[in-house]
Amino acid sequence: MMKVGVIMGSKSDLPVMQDAIDILKGFDIEVEVDIVSAHRTPEKLFDYGKHAHTRGFAVVIAGAGGAAHLPGMIASLSPLPVIGVPVKSSNSIDGWDSVLSILQMPGGVPVATVALNGAKNAGILAAQIIGSSDKSVLDKIIAYKEALKIKVNESAKDLK
Repeated sequence: MMKVGVIMGSKSDLPVMQDAIDILKGFDIEVEVDIVSAHRTPEKLFDYGKHAHTRGFAVVIAGAGGAAHLPGMIASLSPLPVIGVPVKSSNSIDGWDSVLSILQMPGGVPVATVALNGAKNAGILAAQIIGSSDKSVLDKIIAYKEALKIKVNESAKDLK
């Protein structure tokens, strides 16, 4: 089975990124977690981005706050799909700087971008990408979505 790389700019991003880690583990997808700072460890970033596809990753989820260069830089170096998670950090401008830094990538360097602090959706999207070629993961996603539907229907019954 392919694995997902979950990286973040600093340890302070982990509480947000944990949602992606948890959802992927719930789908029985192997996850490798690391801190890769675009500004403080650029050599590590370059190595990670250039070699992620040779390390068994199918997708990279990159979370970053503030200027949030990590997802875009990884996408510029890697042939893999990259999902960016804008993180509302202590140095951000209400999170909008992070959202726009990840969302506004130039043509030719796509980064799928989820909502501010939306790491859970990043994990689901990574699982769906893997599920497009792995039936066991696809079956788990189908079951997950069915459980969501049941939960909503049960909540609607509670209103009556």
